Amino acid sequence: MPSSALPLVHTSFYRFVALSDPDAIAAILRELVAPLTGNVLVAEEGISGALAGNAPQIDAFEQAMHQDPRLQGLLADMPFKRSACQTPPFWKVRVHRKREIVALGLDGVSGLVPDRAQGQHLSPQQWRDLIAQDNVVVIDNRNSFEYRLGRFKNAIDPHVDNFRDFPDYVSSHADQWKAEGKKVAMYCTGGIRCEKTSAWMQQFGLDVYQLDGGILNFFQSLPDADKDWQGECFVFDNRIAIDTRLQETTTTADDVYNDSPDELWRKERAHRLDSVTPKASRVKAPGAPTTDPDDQG
Repeated sequence: MPSSALPLVHTSFYRFVALSDPDAIAAILRELVAPLTGNVLVAEEGISGALAGNAPQIDAFEQAMHQDPRLQGLLADMPFKRSACQTPPFWKVRVHRKREIVALGLDGVSGLVPDRAQGQHLSPQQWRDLIAQDNVVVIDNRNSFEYRLGRFKNAIDPHVDNFRDFPDYVSSHADQWKAEGKKVAMYCTGGIRCEKTSAWMQQFGLDVYQLDGGILNFFQSLPDADKDWQGECFVFDNRIAIDTRLQETTTTADDVYNDSPDELWRKERAHRLDSVTPKASRVKAPGAPTTDPDDQG
């Protein structure tokens, strides 16, 4: 079978790691991603990305990220999370040089921490055990439209329209959680948003835990993930949503967004793509991605 006829595979990844020359890393990555489609962000605090290609292409890229000598072993332990594709997730490939790989917007706050273990990362099974306890507040560290589409049972929606709004929510509730003796368990799609905020949240004296690898790792690791998860998981690409078996669903942008000002522009952008190539019949073609690369994760 020719490579162009092979099924597409989606891979997502991130790693907070100090990059002394992010521009040089970005140049290397532009070479490595050439056969693929998607977005990669590079900043002094690390890299984040979501890409698609056939399995041999994805295998080659992931191996290069771990072993290419030009990367000096900086990404040798970076995990990847794969999912299936029916709709091509992206139309082109771009490597973006950014100030942050996930934009929290707080001066001096970085995903780089002296000891990653301080973030209290939980495996999917440990997460399952924790959120079953009564003294835990489970926070969805995503946008409200993502929460509406699917969530962990008993999770709280902070009602934020953008990740930059999340710190205000935490600041206004931290004293209440401490007074109630609550542990704080938070999750996001791939783990990056939680990792960016967890170290910052320690200043409030909170006992904070996060789902390592996010929702995607939970789905990937537990065949019975639907026991704890309700609905679907929004993904920031043309597929729109996946189920607990990491399979694309029939959900469309109209099913996801409402007509609030923040969500209306997202819906309109998705419609611009769909007017050319509806989701059910899309083929790989040049064009713009449906989401901002800053959103992923």
